[in-house]
Amino acid sequence: MKISFFSESQIRGEIPRDFSNARTEYAWMMALNAEHYPLGTNPSKRFDLGIVIVPKTNPNVDLDFIRSFCDKVTVMQEGPHWYFQDYSVEQQFHYYNTLMSADWVYCHNESDVNYFLGLGCKDVRVMRSLMIPEGLEKRNWGKNETMIGGNFVSWYGGFDSYMVARKIGDPIVAPSMGRKHEQEDSIEDITYLPYMSWRDWIKTLGEYNIGIHLMRTHAAGTFAMNCGFHGIPCIGYKGLDTQQILHPLTTVEVGDLDEAQRIGLKLKDSKFYNLCSKTALKRFDDYYTEKAWLENWKNENVF
Repeated sequence: MKISFFSESQIRGEIPRDFSNARTEYAWMMALNAEHYPLGTNPSKRFDLGIVIVPKTNPNVDLDFIRSFCDKVTVMQEGPHWYFQDYSVEQQFHYYNTLMSADWVYCHNESDVNYFLGLGCKDVRVMRSLMIPEGLEKRNWGKNETMIGGNFVSWYGGFDSYMVARKIGDPIVAPSMGRKHEQEDSIEDITYLPYMSWRDWIKTLGEYNIGIHLMRTHAAGTFAMNCGFHGIPCIGYKGLDTQQILHPLTTVEVGDLDEAQRIGLKLKDSKFYNLCSKTALKRFDDYYTEKAWLENWKNENVF
């Protein structure tokens, strides 16, 4: 099957296996031997399936144009399922009509399926998150420190993660994300990492002991997945497939900081910690390797 993705990225053609920024959407392309073209581009060839990732900043996508060179055209959820409701009213209806005209819709999590069905989408399928750690090694157990997964904005829930990390009591480290506040650098007990490529991020993450990502915004769930690759226990909220599948013993109800802190302290116990770590490693192999992902893809996509 010939597949192409279409998004706001300017990449054209196939994605190399050693791509430095191989986040989830590029991992999908690698696994499917798919090509990629910028939205609005006619690739001058025909595809069996076109997968459209609608830009967060501009939902005005023309599926009829993409259908002129793709037999089937689908839309991939970008961000949380409610994200489009921050658009103008006109754009909200345009996005809705785009979903209705797609042959089917891909979403990130099982918890997203009923939302899109409720909107009226005729066919909704989960496309699991994926990472392809080409040439990357699992962690080396270097630092007894806690990595929190996001900055201090409602999108990432950084304050929630910070409160749990403080309860654990180990040194706290955080990445620098696009929504980071300048004032965050003044927080005395957090060390912020510089911006880095995806491959450098995966290597760096492997140096830490515990992950915390209490993010209410449910989308691809890559932080929990990246932790799972390394066998790092990750404390996170329910509703995110990567969190629930890879880290069932450290998953809490949304907003339950008290339980999250209790689990954080419990991870000080080596027996519980090792159980969580081994569970994550085993489930990563079962669900999130490229082989497992492709098997799931074939089961979800009967054409």
